[in-house]
Amino acid sequence: MITLATKITILRILLVPVCASQIMYYSAGHADWHRLLAFWIFAVAAVSDGVDGFIARQFNQQSQLGRVLDPIADKLLLMTVVILLAINPGGAFPKLPLWFPILVVSRDVFLVAGALFIHVIVGEVKVKPRIVSKIATLFQMIALGCVMLKMEPTSMAVTLHVAGFFTAVSFIWYLLDGAKQLNGVVNLKI
Repeated sequence: MITLATKITILRILLVPVCASQIMYYSAGHADWHRLLAFWIFAVAAVSDGVDGFIARQFNQQSQLGRVLDPIADKLLLMTVVILLAINPGGAFPKLPLWFPILVVSRDVFLVAGALFIHVIVGEVKVKPRIVSKIATLFQMIALGCVMLKMEPTSMAVTLHVAGFFTAVSFIWYLLDGAKQLNGVVNLKI
């Protein structure tokens, strides 16, 4: 049986291509309603990330499917939007500083590759969600929302730097967690 929390996560996954299409339509033709629709779809998807987690914990609807789909939904949403805003054809959106998409995409690529590597070597991956990672995701979503709303550069810069800081810290923390999981198998010293 699919829980309400998992249904919300699935809805978030389904919103990703709709949001992406609106960003691309806006980039191609600059019709402002595409940008605003993209923003609201992104906002609904971002808020649903917290809602599904709350429902899962509050109403005991945690499931194995939800544990798998939730991070996939987060990565799909963030990676799609950060890549599209970084490419920014035609200069439709304010320019993202190059370090931001590189940091966000690199962290997630390394985390997924690291999890696969640990799964192959150890046989099981123990992912302990960190509050710093949740803060990083929140500020990434806020920063991308600011770009989509074409906010003033100063407020976008502050949000981007806060998101970048927490993204880097969470990346280091997860690397240390992964190294500890490998420690017993390959005898790493940390």
